[in-house]
Amino acid sequence: MATVDECRAALQSLAARLDDNLAKGAKPVDLDRPLACTVTDLGVAFHGQITGGRIVGLTDGDNPGAKIRLTATSDDLVALIAGRLDFLKAFTGGKIGIKANPFDMLKLKSLL
Repeated sequence: MATVDECRAALQSLAARLDDNLAKGAKPVDLDRPLACTVTDLGVAFHGQITGGRIVGLTDGDNPGAKIRLTATSDDLVALIAGRLDFLKAFTGGKIGIKANPFDMLKLKSLL
């Protein structure tokens, strides 16, 4: 089981990777929504804002008003962000849960 710090670091590395992609000229994803991530086996949550292809304001705690909600175990979250777990297979196989409108889901996939 991954630790809270490892989950936080994984999310921060995703945010940094998205920033780097934009700095290299990647097209920004047209998505501006509050995001929350619940790590089920650790009983913790993180939240931030997806905007212009970036994740900003990433911090500990839940955001009940989040329009995009990711739910995963600590190991699955870390593996997903590291690229060891395929997004679509994890979602369809029930390893991760995502609550978002269908159009946001498609845009979110391109970020991971």
